[in-house]
Amino acid sequence: MRLIYLSMTIFLFTNCQSLNKKIDSLRNQIVQIISDKQAIVGVSIIGTNDKDTVSINGDKRFPMQSVFKFHIALAVLAEIDKGNLFLDKIIEIKKEDLLPEDFWSPLRDENPNGGSFTIEKLIQYSVSHSDNTACDVLIRLVGTPKTVEAYIKKSGINDIEITFNEEEMQANWENMFKNWTTPKAASETLKKFYENKNNLLSERSYDFFWKTNKETTTGANRIKGQLPEETVVAHKTGWSGTNKKTGVTAAVNNIGIVFIPDGEYFIISVFVSESKENFDTNEKIIADVAKAAYDYYTTLSK
Repeated sequence: MRLIYLSMTIFLFTNCQSLNKKIDSLRNQIVQIISDKQAIVGVSIIGTNDKDTVSINGDKRFPMQSVFKFHIALAVLAEIDKGNLFLDKIIEIKKEDLLPEDFWSPLRDENPNGGSFTIEKLIQYSVSHSDNTACDVLIRLVGTPKTVEAYIKKSGINDIEITFNEEEMQANWENMFKNWTTPKAASETLKKFYENKNNLLSERSYDFFWKTNKETTTGANRIKGQLPEETVVAHKTGWSGTNKKTGVTAAVNNIGIVFIPDGEYFIISVFVSESKENFDTNEKIIADVAKAAYDYYTTLSK
């Protein structure tokens, strides 16, 4: 019996060492990807069943930009699950409620005089298409940006601050830094709401939310950029633009869940900040990191 126990211990120790070496190789590859870039890059990756993780600048605060629309949608769906709101509730948006033309808003472009929209449609606009008008309307439905922050913290995620809506955030360059999270917290948020162990979302809200994230149209050259075309990714993007005075880009972000061929998945959050690289390079950083992770996890599953 003792011999069997000893053999099992040696096997587990050897297997653990092998996994550690493999995950170290992924980490080293990511470090190599970002080492020559004029940017601060934060990475958090969680493998299926927590069997391995990677974190680089994982506890550093990064401006979220539109990544916070992911959290806003969750707060709205929580109110729907309580019966305080309904997906099919009609919301009237007047012309004066539309954000100006320098704000990204497909909703405004398609409806220049405003219109009537279900909450379901507003969430789709905000998450799948990163619409700023829809985002700020959704925040008002639940209260304020701090209402969203409080909900996420109540769900068990502490490293996050949401102070401004889109209109306020873009009014001043410094405001975006008051809407921050860490790569680790972003990945933990994805994990917590995807696993849904504590029934944070009802079945209907869960299915709708993740379907909406899988339909995201922005950031095609980020997490999804170098993955096989058929790869399903549920994700949310964010971007700050570039400061004209300094030439610095404060945020090119992408967080998401990548579903791999064996039915498993991995969680990935990449934040590129304080970058002096051009936009294409910033997106490629994210794509390179995601491809390295994809190759690692698909090889691991064989």
